[in-house]
Amino acid sequence: MIDIKLIRTNPELVKENIKKKFQGEKLVLVDEVAQFDEEYRAAKTKADELRNKRKVMSKQIGGLMAKGQKDEAEKVKAEVSAIGAELDAMAEKEKELEAKIRERMLVIPNIIDPSVPIGKDDSENVEIERFGEPVVPDFEIPYHTEIMEKFNGIDLDSARKVAGNGFYYLMGDIARLHSAVIAYARDFMIDRGFTYCIPPFMIRSNVVTGVMSFDEMDAMMYKIEGEDLYLIGTSEHTMIGRFIDQVLPEAQLPLTLTSYSPCFRKEVGSHGLEERGVYRIHQFEKQEMIVVCKPEESMDWYNKLWKNSVELFRNLEIPVRQLECCSGDLADLKVKSCDIEAWSPRQQKYFEVCSCSNLGDAQSRRLGIRVKGEDGKTYLPHTLNNTCVAPPRMLIAFLENHLQEDGTVTIPKVLQPYMGGKAVLVPKNK
Repeated sequence: MIDIKLIRTNPELVKENIKKKFQGEKLVLVDEVAQFDEEYRAAKTKADELRNKRKVMSKQIGGLMAKGQKDEAEKVKAEVSAIGAELDAMAEKEKELEAKIRERMLVIPNIIDPSVPIGKDDSENVEIERFGEPVVPDFEIPYHTEIMEKFNGIDLDSARKVAGNGFYYLMGDIARLHSAVIAYARDFMIDRGFTYCIPPFMIRSNVVTGVMSFDEMDAMMYKIEGEDLYLIGTSEHTMIGRFIDQVLPEAQLPLTLTSYSPCFRKEVGSHGLEERGVYRIHQFEKQEMIVVCKPEESMDWYNKLWKNSVELFRNLEIPVRQLECCSGDLADLKVKSCDIEAWSPRQQKYFEVCSCSNLGDAQSRRLGIRVKGEDGKTYLPHTLNNTCVAPPRMLIAFLENHLQEDGTVTIPKVLQPYMGGKAVLVPKNK
């Protein structure tokens, strides 16, 4: 959510930003907010005048009564009572206008960073840099579920019977590999000074609307029937929600956190051939990075976060690239975002494994998170998040890039301690 002062002082900037995001239908919201804001401030000024008038007249009543002028005092009492009724009506009007303003402000997109490329959708995202040499072996790479089945490592049929499509059983070496990657990512982030956290896996609606847009919420989140609770789609939401309505001492910044959680997503929409298996699913686990920092430091942290992902994947000997998200592909709260994509030897293309985002002060404004500076003044901090690893999708990249012609899968040195010292996984079925 942007600062309403921008609409008061520079509505054309807000409109131009909406155009850059190709959301022309939202242009009218800027004028509506400006109109309602003007009415709200006028109502508030009128209410303040009435309160002052009531205060003065209330003092007059005592003076008139002291002089024995009861009839005059009763007239003033009647006027004070009428002012009270008018104030009640004015307060209701303020409340209604506040609701109308907030409703619209929540869907007006955040101001994007000037460096963001302009484009309508993800087809216009821009490759920035590649890390590691993408290799296409001279033998055929099977589909990832076929590789897993060679290790007796996955059971999708039973999962469908138990929970439906979009779920899975991981077993044996594949399940252990899954846990090893999560554990390595946890320690990788701890070694970089991040505090390890395990957050709640459910979240209240007021926190949900504080951290994401309505469209994202509707498409992503599972609602708990009969409760004001949603299953989290990613731990960054409960991690940022932890600071709701808090005033943080500036000396605590930056807050650098890495959180583990299961994630639950509806994944509304059609699933293509490459999304079968465990690429796009309703349940997965993830290690996340979260930063709360001073506004002037957020872009430095943005670059540190995505570079952490690159380093982690390169430590696992997986080629990756950085893809800058264009304006039309940015969620409304984001100032700037990029994806880290891993190389798929089977498909001979890259696919998303991490998403790094700078949300500016949007989440802080929605959630009432403030920082008290050394001068005693408060300001809104910036929030950022980035995927560290999210298996089992990450396992697709791992298995494809480490599969050998004989069906074995090599384990990089950094992961071997988490795999009981194993350097190679040997398939159970040929």
